[in-house]
Amino acid sequence: QAQVVESGGGLVHSGGSLRLSCRTPGLTFSRRAMSWYRQLPGREREFVASITRAGGATNYADSVKGRFTISRDNGESTVYLQMNSLKPEDTAVYYCNTGSYSNGNYVPSDYWGPGTQVTVSS
Repeated sequence: QAQVVESGGGLVHSGGSLRLSCRTPGLTFSRRAMSWYRQLPGREREFVASITRAGGATNYADSVKGRFTISRDNGESTVYLQMNSLKPEDTAVYYCNTGSYSNGNYVPSDYWGPGTQVTVSS
């Protein structure tokens, strides 16, 4: 059964760093574009970053550009989100998604993980 499993969340002070990881047991990882979304308290889930199947292209939300980096290791079937210079407004549940690209835009699939909590204290 296909799964999406995130890890790496936690509590960090403002200005700190965290690295999130996501694996997709049961799915052919290298054939799928990957992304990270987040859901802030009381808000809709929002796009954070995406990466193509081979990792040659990435996209970021304006709010995280220059601070977050998405990467993947197809040999390890893992996608990462390196988060630096974290701010209290980055506090959210972070979700991994496996999907595709259409006309240069990431299209999410129905495969979502349970999420991992990131809390940034001021």
